[in-house]
Amino acid sequence: MESKSFIRDGLKLKSTSILFLLLSITQMTLLTAGHYKPTWESLDSRPLPQWYDDAKLGIFVHWGVFSVPSFSLSSEEFSSEWFWYDWKGWRYPGVVNFMRKNYRPDFTYADFAKAFTAEFFNANEWAKLFQRSGARYLVFVAKHHEGFNNWDSKYSFNWNSVDVGPKRDIVGELMNATRSQTDLKFGIYHSLYEWFNPLYMRDKSHLFLTQDFVEQKTLPELYELVNKYKPEIVWSDGDSEAPDVYWKSREFLAWLYNSSPVKDTVVVNDRWGSNIGCHHGGFYTCGDRFDPGVLLAHKWENAMTIDGHSWGFRRNADLSDYLSIEELLQTFVKTISCGGNMLMNVGPPHHGHITPIYEERLRQMGSWLKVNGEAVYASRTWNYQNDTETPSVWYTKKTYAQNTDIYAFVFHLPEWGTLALGAPTVSKKTQVTLLGHNMPLSFRPAPSQGLDIFIPPLSISQIPCKWLWVFKITAVTN
Repeated sequence: MESKSFIRDGLKLKSTSILFLLLSITQMTLLTAGHYKPTWESLDSRPLPQWYDDAKLGIFVHWGVFSVPSFSLSSEEFSSEWFWYDWKGWRYPGVVNFMRKNYRPDFTYADFAKAFTAEFFNANEWAKLFQRSGARYLVFVAKHHEGFNNWDSKYSFNWNSVDVGPKRDIVGELMNATRSQTDLKFGIYHSLYEWFNPLYMRDKSHLFLTQDFVEQKTLPELYELVNKYKPEIVWSDGDSEAPDVYWKSREFLAWLYNSSPVKDTVVVNDRWGSNIGCHHGGFYTCGDRFDPGVLLAHKWENAMTIDGHSWGFRRNADLSDYLSIEELLQTFVKTISCGGNMLMNVGPPHHGHITPIYEERLRQMGSWLKVNGEAVYASRTWNYQNDTETPSVWYTKKTYAQNTDIYAFVFHLPEWGTLALGAPTVSKKTQVTLLGHNMPLSFRPAPSQGLDIFIPPLSISQIPCKWLWVFKITAVTN
């Protein structure tokens, strides 16, 4: 094992076994006394808290020891947060050669941790920037597959952000800043497995018939995170090698829904076992950058990246690797039109100052949502996701009493000033406006279904936003 910290972790974990046994008995007592039972049928019957469906946009933050090497080659299609695994697993020549050329032969991954300095990390500045983006929730990576804890954990010795590197409780600082400076919901990402943890490797060698890692590391951490930081999203990952029975996922979720301090508001995803994704959970992710392009029956989330190749920061990224604001907005609109939320990832460098390209994209998203948020927040899916005549138009709706208003998101304004829509059926009460302009626009109903919207010439100062425009069509009858 290349990291002595893991050996010390193993010794410390043994000393906490009795403590966790007592904790487990307490948690099991609480979960069996509640409304939700540790079965998927029962857990899936819990209604999704409405705040999540209303929110539409969240910010994902990947930050850890992997932010120190912060290296990957887009040509090899691997992400920088998998650096350790790709290096020691010899999966990609680019990583192996990078280490061979730049570091001494006996350099270990654990040696990167002291350079995870976070000297420019300011939780208040982060929180305010995320608020300005128009996002309504934050999911921060408390622990990725490397096993490094970004909080002061009783279940990690010298492989966490308090004992090495920043010497700070990153999760705690960001939680406090988020809740004191913004109205964002605070959530955490937690990896169930750790690539090279000896306890996990031993369970794996036993074909997951033993559960020492789960009982001494995974579950204690999850209970600790929820009780200490009260996250309203628990975003699980790292489940793919073992089924939910090994992870004891159902037992944890029953406690989370019945007895935890966030039992009424918490939301979870679907990564709770190799057999669970896209089948069970509060919302489905189904895979990274999941974008089905059609309406799904179950609430889902598109977890995606501004850097098209990586979740963690890459020092060697090119400008062309980052999605433009037009690409981000088009992805966002298609996502919410099909019933999903978008979780947009930011990868800060090791020092903790969010780089200008990420800041620009976040501010651009926020400026667009200031104009068009009415069509986004608390909207619902309509009968049509995209238009039948102009396919680059996508829809959301809002219903008030007996009236349904729809919002047409237009990727490209027509050259000749007439926007032809085939899906809406208008009524005598229908009005059409361009969000941010607010003056009623003239339109011509089609004989049976659809309408032509006449867009007047607008000066630069009259155009409400730079990218992707939204037309509000009130009182439609379909």
